[in-house]
Amino acid sequence: MKIALYIAFKNKSSIDCCKEIIDFISEDNQLIIDSKVKNELDESKRGRFIFFDSNEPIDNDIDFVFAIGGDGTILRSITYVKDSNIPILGVNTGRLGFLTSVQRDGINNAIINIKNKDFTVIERTILKVNLGSSNNAFANFPYALNEITIQRKDTTSLLNISCKINDNYLTNYWSDGLIVSTPTGSTGYSLSIGGSIVSPESNVILLNPIAPHNINMRSLVIPNNSNIKIGFEGDNEINLSVDSRIYSISSSNKIEISKADFTIKTIKFDDDNFYKRLREKLFWGQDMRNKNIND
Repeated sequence: MKIALYIAFKNKSSIDCCKEIIDFISEDNQLIIDSKVKNELDESKRGRFIFFDSNEPIDNDIDFVFAIGGDGTILRSITYVKDSNIPILGVNTGRLGFLTSVQRDGINNAIINIKNKDFTVIERTILKVNLGSSNNAFANFPYALNEITIQRKDTTSLLNISCKINDNYLTNYWSDGLIVSTPTGSTGYSLSIGGSIVSPESNVILLNPIAPHNINMRSLVIPNNSNIKIGFEGDNEINLSVDSRIYSISSSNKIEISKADFTIKTIKFDDDNFYKRLREKLFWGQDMRNKNIND
């Protein structure tokens, strides 16, 4: 197999894990390694491997990308994988690791399962954001796996956010911002402000206002083939985040959000599922009355 090892953050835990994976799988697989790791390897090893710049296009003959880190690494890895359809395996070296499939000490079994094809590929919805003529700020990759977030910038004033769904006027949100989330992102920022949790295979988009001043405003779930148009009243600068990438835009911009025409593929093993992660990562059902919580 040809495997790309990707890291987003050059920290000790990710570097050490990457080295362990190299030692474990390099003999039986062709590895190409994130250039951020190159200087951390012994000189005697550097000549054995090919290194890649994650800002450059991915090689289409790669079988898998191992994203080594936490959930933030998964989010950043999609800017490298893009629409290549190459599956991503998340290896958790961080804290929560809700999106990652494998803990650091489980990489041995993960490789065996991949060799035996004992895994499932989950296709995750991606959102695309369009600013029209102002789209050049992130034209290279205007896509989000988790969410697209609109927030106020350099002001304590509420934003007045106009929202249309399929050209049908929905409402004006008076709030600190608005989160437009995928099912994958439903366990991220959207969750922290009271949004619904949605299974990643669901064909929906979530709209969740941040601290709305309209007290009857609630999270809204719509079909993922919907087209969302957002405008602003006022002249404040606005922060627009596309997953972890933040841009400053003018309130004169009109934002259009829709489902992308490709998905991001992640690997899931048979002993893992979304509902198990809810119990283990978010501590659902941690109650002394639930005797079968680990069944």
